[in-house]
Amino acid sequence: MSSHHRQLSSGQSRYQLLKVAHEHFGCPPAALSNEQLLEAERIVSRQIQIEEAVLHSAEALGVMIPPGQIDDAWARIASRYDDPEALRLELFDSALDEARIRPLLARELKVETVLDRVCKDLTEIGDVEVSLYYFNHLEQFMRPASRQARHILITINPEFAENTREAALARVESIARRLYGKPGRFAEQALKHSECPTSLQGGQLGNVRPGVLYPELEASLFALEVGRISAPVESPLGFHLLFCESIQPSMCAPLDAVLPHLREKLRDRQRKAHQRQWLEQLLQHHPSMESRSHG
Repeated sequence: MSSHHRQLSSGQSRYQLLKVAHEHFGCPPAALSNEQLLEAERIVSRQIQIEEAVLHSAEALGVMIPPGQIDDAWARIASRYDDPEALRLELFDSALDEARIRPLLARELKVETVLDRVCKDLTEIGDVEVSLYYFNHLEQFMRPASRQARHILITINPEFAENTREAALARVESIARRLYGKPGRFAEQALKHSECPTSLQGGQLGNVRPGVLYPELEASLFALEVGRISAPVESPLGFHLLFCESIQPSMCAPLDAVLPHLREKLRDRQRKAHQRQWLEQLLQHHPSMESRSHG
């Protein structure tokens, strides 16, 4: 048996394989295809090599994980399952249980703590750095144009005579005629006739951005001028009338609005770059840790 397959027979590797299967392929290890399994095993092997290097580094000396952190990590795993039995069965399929998992969680937490320790002396991301990124990447902070809109829906349901497709279309066309030249009555007509819960708010859809409505509704709404009502539009729900109350043009989010999130994004990027550089240097000195993983 190769060292790779010996490694993948360990409890640590079975736990990692379980994680990788869910995170990368959305299924338990038993459901992986042969090709997916080979890819998952490759990822696991690399992860274990990196973890071994981290745990044998000088920065790992003296790092202790409090039991409470392990309890929290176990609770997070358990919370992903509908009940304890579902968790027990999935772990059983990987020859694992809570007693075997806890030391592996401690190991995982220790690796995370070491990587945090590596970054403790990084310089803080200042306002100037955030501003430079913002003004050099303004396209990332553009907010798409939106519409303040209302709608009236007449549903299609062949089980009811008044909601057959032909009857629904006739009803919505009748409402459209009543509203012709009188857009100020739209909310009133929505309250009286719309078969959507929004009728209680006069058909109010709120501030509509691209990608929210059915494509046919979006195309009709975004083609309307302010104060105009659409022709009847059919969607999977039925027939709609759309009313464009106002248009909010595309605009760039102000720096103040994005600064906290952007600072965190740049900080995270800085940390990952520093950790990646540290790991590359570490692995150069530990080209293969596999023999130590079972020593």
